[in-house]
Amino acid sequence: MKEDWLKLNGKTVIVTGGASGIGKHIAQTLIQAGAQVVVVDLNVQTGSDMDGAYCVQCNVTERDSVVSMVDAVIEKYGKIDALVNNAGINLPRLLVDVYGEKPQYELDDATFDKMFAVNVKGLFLCAQACARQMLKQGAGVIVNMSSESGKEGSQGQSAYSATKGAVDSFTRSWAKELGKYNIRVVACAPGIMEATGLRTPAYNEALAYTRGCKPEELSTDYSKVIPMGRDGKLDEVGDLVTYLVSDRASYISGTTINISGGKSRG
Repeated sequence: MKEDWLKLNGKTVIVTGGASGIGKHIAQTLIQAGAQVVVVDLNVQTGSDMDGAYCVQCNVTERDSVVSMVDAVIEKYGKIDALVNNAGINLPRLLVDVYGEKPQYELDDATFDKMFAVNVKGLFLCAQACARQMLKQGAGVIVNMSSESGKEGSQGQSAYSATKGAVDSFTRSWAKELGKYNIRVVACAPGIMEATGLRTPAYNEALAYTRGCKPEELSTDYSKVIPMGRDGKLDEVGDLVTYLVSDRASYISGTTINISGGKSRG
């Protein structure tokens, strides 16, 4: 993308969960487009630099931590032009361990609470804190990271899918509340993506069990499930989010944009 087309020079953009995975690619794409990026993550030190991004350590599930993060960004840059609500967690679990072999992969209170704390409560806390500042400024953009599974559901990932369904609902409702104040709220829903480096052997083992197969049998033949016949690229998500936070997307709000190669039905 051309920097002068997006006009992101000098814009301050927060990316939660920006130290790894999709979030890191989003942050890098924003930096390349000229934005002042703040990487917010548990695994960074406040004040450090990550490939051109200013870092702030934060636990998005704790209100005081989120408020302190926003204060740190305001102290550094004086404003928040956009928030990319990307921090999230996925723990594959079955509603009931129908196979009766690995009860640790049955959904329990702890895993349910953890996913909803990060994916739903964390999203809410960050949006609220940043929206307060955006209201003072008279403008802003919130991009919530959803998922194709939030529309379609996903075997072995029911709780995760439910959190992303909540993300979509928050997006629609907040857009209605904040639109009159020149604040846009939009969501981005990736489908099957290339490896981020975050899928551990433990994750693959859990996902495979919930789908009744072995880890090595997890499907990678995307021609059968994705009309475009391939997985999505992390840079493609980065490009979409970078566009959405720019003024080029000034009339896009209250919707979830799928980036799934045609796979999504919703």
